[in-house]
Amino acid sequence: MIVSVLPNLDKRGSAEMVDKLGAMLKELGIEAYITDNVCCSYYKNAPEDELFRISDIVITIGGDGTIIRFSKKAALYGKPILGINAGRMGYLADVEQKDYRSIARIFDGDYNIENRMMIKITLVENGKTVGEYEALNDAVISSGYISRIIDISAHIDNDVIRYRADGLIASTPTGSTAYSLSAGGPVIDPVMEAMCVVPICSHMLFAKPMIISGDKTLTLKAFSKKKSEIYLSVDGRKVANIKPYTEVKLTKSENKVKLIRLDNRSFFKTLSAKFSDIRGTNNEK
Repeated sequence: MIVSVLPNLDKRGSAEMVDKLGAMLKELGIEAYITDNVCCSYYKNAPEDELFRISDIVITIGGDGTIIRFSKKAALYGKPILGINAGRMGYLADVEQKDYRSIARIFDGDYNIENRMMIKITLVENGKTVGEYEALNDAVISSGYISRIIDISAHIDNDVIRYRADGLIASTPTGSTAYSLSAGGPVIDPVMEAMCVVPICSHMLFAKPMIISGDKTLTLKAFSKKKSEIYLSVDGRKVANIKPYTEVKLTKSENKVKLIRLDNRSFFKTLSAKFSDIRGTNNEK
């Protein structure tokens, strides 16, 4: 078995965890790889893209942003991925740093795979595709200015709903505990296949979050009467400017993120534990 380790070395404890994990993998007789820019005697080196091709399992060390970034690449190759938490929330990561030796269970087949839906985002202008992206968490259309209302039309197959708001979030079930939740959206069981549409600070009395089937096509258009710039962000990164004639088409991706789960704790218990930790941290301050 070949394991690729992808760390975010800006996170506290990540460099030490690379060494500890490498030593454990060597002890277990597991062939381990790491990216070319990291020097550690326990690993062989290869370019990042090559790691996804040759590995059987991908392990990340970092926060939720780290696992989101690398899990989308792993999904293209159908490779399962496990996260070691070196961030704050670590909601997607399954293993805390102090428990890293539990990873040895993987090599005895003692783990489960949780498939997570992604959204495919296609930008179309004048009938031509000008951009394609995939989101594990969400796609967000918003103004480049604070408190500048924009007009957004959401076409769901042949129906249309219009919003006046600061923006609109289209999230996966995985993303329902991220920005969508902060904007008033519901928590969705992550194994479901659905999209949640959540307006941001809507200037309409009855604009509420809405869940639609993952099998439907959601097409968004947006414009600003004050000619404010409008952006599309995918998983927290601005990727494109949205013009009045730009169509943002969202559909269920053919690729799925395969998250490795060692703990049998349910999604709802994990949710409760993670958010309880946040409340405890705030109380200590």
